[in-house]
Formats: sequence, C-alpha cells, structure tokens
Amino acid sequence: MTENNKTAFLFAGQGAQFTGMGSDLYEQSAAARNVFDTLNDAADFDLKSFCFEADDQTQKNTQQLQPAIFAVSLAAAAALKEAGIEPQAAAGLSLGEYGALCEAGVFSPEDGMRILARRGQIMAEALPVGMSGMAAVLMLDEEKIAQACSEASDLGIAEIANYNCPGQIVISGEKEAVAKAGEICKSLGAKRVIALPVAGAFHTSLLKDAGRRLSDVLDQFELSEASVPVYRNLTGTPDCADTKDSLSRQISSSVRFTQTIENMIADGVRTFIEIGPGSTLTGFVKKTASALKKKGFDEKITAVSIQNADDLKKITD
Repeated sequence: MTENNKTAFLFAGQGAQFTGMGSDLYEQSAAARNVFDTLNDAADFDLKSFCFEADDQTQKNTQQLQPAIFAVSLAAAAALKEAGIEPQAAAGLSLGEYGALCEAGVFSPEDGMRILARRGQIMAEALPVGMSGMAAVLMLDEEKIAQACSEASDLGIAEIANYNCPGQIVISGEKEAVAKAGEICKSLGAKRVIALPVAGAFHTSLLKDAGRRLSDVLDQFELSEASVPVYRNLTGTPDCADTKDSLSRQISSSVRFTQTIENMIADGVRTFIEIGPGSTLTGFVKKTASALKKKGFDEKITAVSIQNADDLKKITD
C-alpha cells in the first residue's frame, strides 16, 4: 500500500540563479554555513563570492554556475534537515538531478562539485556563447510545438528539451532555429514564448558528444545506491539500472518533469519542498496538481520553496 503523506525535496536547475543566493542561509544556519565553507574549499573558484556577490552576467558562466547552484541547494537541504525535515523522495530539474542524487547519498558533495565543474566545462565547450538558446512555450500542444521545431529545422536544430508542467514546454537548439520555432509556435496559438536566461541549448542532440565526454568523467567516480527514491529526468520514474549512463544521456535528452511530479504524487508524495535558488519548480508542481485535480484527483498537495531563512522559518514553525 502506498503511503500518502511523503515529503520530497526538489532541486533547482540552471536559470534559477540570482545575486546573493544562499547568503541569508549562510548567515543564519550553522548547517548551511558548514556546507558552503566545505564546498568553497573544494571548488576551484571563490564559490561564496560567486553565489553572494556575482552579478547576473558573471553568473552566466556555466562552468562555475553549475557547482554554485548545487552548493546552494545542498546548503538549503542541510538547513532543512537541521530543522528536522527529512525527504522520503527527491528529484531535480536538469542540473538539479545532481543535487537530488547527492542528497540521496549517491556521491559526496565534494565529488558532486568536481563532476559538475567538468560537466559545466564540457557543456561550455560544446555550446559557444551566443550561438544557441532555450525558450519556454506556454499553452500550446506538444504536437504543434514539435511541428514548429520541424519547420524551423532549415535554420538549424530546434528540439523539445523540457516538459516542465501542463501548459509549459521548453524548446532548445541553435539560436536562429529556436527563434523561428518560437514565432511559429505563436502563429499556431501559443499564449507566449519566453527566452530563458541560460547559456546554451541544453537537452538537445547538440550535446550528444558532450554526453560521451561526461560519461568518461563519471567513470572516474564511485556511485552508491540511492537511500531514497530519486525520480530521473529521462523517465520521470525512480527506476534506473545505471546512474552513470542515465546522467550521460540526460545532458542531451528531454527532461520529463511533468511526468516526474505526476509519478511522485501517484507514489504518495503530498509535500514538495523546492531546494535552492528560485521558486520555479514550486509553480510547476502547483500547475501539475491543478491539472490532476481537473481529472478527479482530490487530495491536497503542498508546494513551497526554501530560498532564505524566512522561508525556512515558515515551514518549520
């Protein structure tokens, strides 16, 4: 029988960053401060300065941004556990999957920093700045979005990268092709098409070679079994025979976040706590739960985000 009162931690992905992320938790949580101090020593750059002080332009450096978001997320998770809140499941969006796996004990925080520094470097080398991008398409069917990407293919690669929630799908690829696909989506009835603040065409076939390079990096690390179910981007389920293979393919494959949340709810998760910068995933959960409610699901779903000490206080009081 499924237990229907589970709590899940959701780990934010790239694009959720902001200047000052994690600084409040650093000042007010001993557990979060310990995470930052430890990982600052493990990083090959000034992690705390990057998180607490770097401006928007500096934070677009994916090689430093990926380990930085990972660190902020682990710090927030540590503050939650310090307050007595433990997850029974975990998931993350794109980069956030690494935070979820680390939280589940698959690899150490220090190893996570090392893996993500290399992942960020590999992705940056595969995707020159300014040559590619991503855009969120609102309120348009998947079939029409796929049609738009196909019609834009004369200008390059444009593909569906993320299934975020009902009514929001992200397209990704070469800049001109994504722009054309976005315009076609509008002509087909999309409510809006929004360019995303990311450095490249993540989760597309443009990164297949990068995935092979990442596989070589992952082979250098020992990975353990997850201590709690971690729902994977590739499938939306916690079933995974080979984490290294899954992470290698994740980089160039669509993120099935809508299916992830639907499956977590089906498996008894009723409280979702977004970990790390931003509150994007909280919105995705609420929209997914609302769509399920229209189909007859009538149980309460709670979704909150933890970005600072005030957020932490609200959930623990």
